[in-house]
Amino acid sequence: MSEPRVEIVILNWNGWEDTTECIESLDKINYSNYGVIVVDNASSGDDVQILRERFGNRIIVIENDRNAGFPEGCNIGIRHALEGDCKYILLLNNDTTVDTEFLTELVKITEEDPKVGIVGSKILYYYMPNRIQAAGGRIIWWIGYIGQYGKQEDTGQYDGVFERDYVFGTSLLLSRTLVEKIGLMDPFYFFGVEEFDYCTKARHAGFKVFYTSASRVWHKDGASRAKLTDYPETFDLIKKSAGMKEYRYYFQLFRIYCPPVINIFAFLSNIVLSSMFGQLVILTLRGDWKSIKQGISRRLKKAS
Repeated sequence: MSEPRVEIVILNWNGWEDTTECIESLDKINYSNYGVIVVDNASSGDDVQILRERFGNRIIVIENDRNAGFPEGCNIGIRHALEGDCKYILLLNNDTTVDTEFLTELVKITEEDPKVGIVGSKILYYYMPNRIQAAGGRIIWWIGYIGQYGKQEDTGQYDGVFERDYVFGTSLLLSRTLVEKIGLMDPFYFFGVEEFDYCTKARHAGFKVFYTSASRVWHKDGASRAKLTDYPETFDLIKKSAGMKEYRYYFQLFRIYCPPVINIFAFLSNIVLSSMFGQLVILTLRGDWKSIKQGISRRLKKAS
């Protein structure tokens, strides 16, 4: 297979150590025609200087003067990538490491079918490398259900190539054709929900969204969130997107993609399904007694 040009966009925020490990894992992949664009989302330390000194002209570092959030931070990198001749753009979390074939396998899917606009990797936990964090997800709009495949030991149950309603921005390949047709990610979703929106927008425009297990990425889940309390201004921005105000993201999502009246029902249903009771009902319907038992056990430990 020929190697079309891929620009990899990595968003960094006070995490140069993670970003360094991520880029060093990219050095080992078996795909050679790629570049790395690091968008620094207004880190408070010397992240930009450290990354430039460590990697030199091997990467491009764009320095933001403010924390633009995840979607707009990625958009800044995507805009820069589109100035070149790349055929694909990969969004990759900085707190990840990658398998040697992860990019080859993503590109393979898109090269085989030009209607594929987005491809996502199998996301595994960095600290539990045999446990799946996510293998894409499913949305049932009229009942407000947004669920993901994963959160289980990897026994091969999600091996293969599958069309999905959405895949996660942890490792997400976009075709240039897609971006030029539907535009960039919506900056309204400052921290979360953006994958649901963008993948749905792509599907509505006639593109396919796929997941492939042959592309593997290990994610330090929660690394960015863990740093938030050390940065009060950004923490305040995130808090404004949490709690009751977080629901405005979901309200906007269902308002856009569901017909009138139904969108209100779907939004309210999503709140119920996202609750502890709703999750218990879903697991019961699936017959996932192991997850129910583990959840009860965790709560008992917290209570003791």
